[in-house]
Amino acid sequence: MCACSICNIMRMTSMEWSLEMVDPGSAASRTRRATNVSISPHLLAEARQLGINISRAAEQGLARAIAEQRAVVWLEENRAALESSNAFVEARGLPLAQYRRF
Repeated sequence: MCACSICNIMRMTSMEWSLEMVDPGSAASRTRRATNVSISPHLLAEARQLGINISRAAEQGLARAIAEQRAVVWLEENRAALESSNAFVEARGLPLAQYRRF
């Protein structure tokens, strides 16, 4: 598995974990706080026409945006370690590669 694949797995795992942490259906988020947002009138009208719960949709979108940004931050914070690991593998090969069965 290349480091790029590992990075994608870590990113997805991080995103899934982040989404769980801010899941709109979780016990921690059952208490809601009113806020104002600006939404395109066309999107708002279509969402209402389709019966979409606007608060839930906004909350889910925000949770996804938070998870994605956390993944970006994680990758940036760990970029040096990932590059170092990739350089090590390129120079010396995979540790314990001799024991791989594939």
